Amino acid sequence: MMNRRLFCSSTTSFAACALIGPPTLPSSLKERRFTLDLRCGSIGVQASQREAIALAAKHGFESVNAEPTFLATLDDPARVALLASMQTKKLTWGAAGLPVDFRRDEKRFRQDLKRFPSLCEGLQKAGVTRVGTYIMPRHAQLTYMANFRQHTNRLRACVKIMVDHGLRFGIEYVGPKTLWASQRHSFIHTMAEAMELLDAIGLRKHTGLVLDSWHWYTAHETVDDLKKLTNADIVACDLNDAPKGLAIDEQIDNRRELPTDTGVIDLTAFLNTLNQIGYDGPIRAEPFNAALNKLNNDDACAATAKAMKSAFALVRQ
Repeated sequence: MMNRRLFCSSTTSFAACALIGPPTLPSSLKERRFTLDLRCGSIGVQASQREAIALAAKHGFESVNAEPTFLATLDDPARVALLASMQTKKLTWGAAGLPVDFRRDEKRFRQDLKRFPSLCEGLQKAGVTRVGTYIMPRHAQLTYMANFRQHTNRLRACVKIMVDHGLRFGIEYVGPKTLWASQRHSFIHTMAEAMELLDAIGLRKHTGLVLDSWHWYTAHETVDDLKKLTNADIVACDLNDAPKGLAIDEQIDNRRELPTDTGVIDLTAFLNTLNQIGYDGPIRAEPFNAALNKLNNDDACAATAKAMKSAFALVRQ
């Protein structure tokens, strides 16, 4: 967990607006609205934004993670060229990570917050509409309520800036008991608690969850919990399977499997419920898997694409 990464301008509106919409999909997949997304860092692939776009196109992904720092450096001609390339490849944007360190000291947070508007502007000009981050479910010093207040105040400040740039913000709760019970004070680790934080932050039209099949499973949640959500409640989604032979509360967060590899997590129910509620955002693999991380970039992307396509085939049309 500690290794996680992070309207159209007049000269780019034709390309950026085109990228905001759903990609062209094979005829057999038209009924679903979510996209097969590539986020390189989650599968051990070290790639620049341009390299990630090339890998996504080569291996049949439909969207790709956005890198805020890179996009903020582009001038208008470079941005137009990048977006035109994505359009040719039939790729759209997935989500960006939150480039603000809100978990540590106030000084670092304020420094990051000061430069955040320029990064949001870069995302906006490129046509990116989604940003997400995870919530660490433990703290060595802060009690639950003290931690809750800190998250509320800091994330609200971030959301206000994102709203000004047409961005939706999602938070990911982290479910494994082996993680949230590992320090003195546990913190948010269920869907219900994450929704309470979103309500406290406010601006609910602009916020939602980063949903993850792994955390849904390790939080002992069910399809009924998913059915309480609407498309507007979900900003991004991760898809993972779990190792065999472990009870739910014994699962360790950085030891996951690619989707459908083991069948421990009911991805058929998970994906079909998302399809039923009309979720229209990115779905990406995030296994933090040691064997996958040892592969070269092409092989890692190929293995991930194969697993994700097998999972998407579970969606009933």
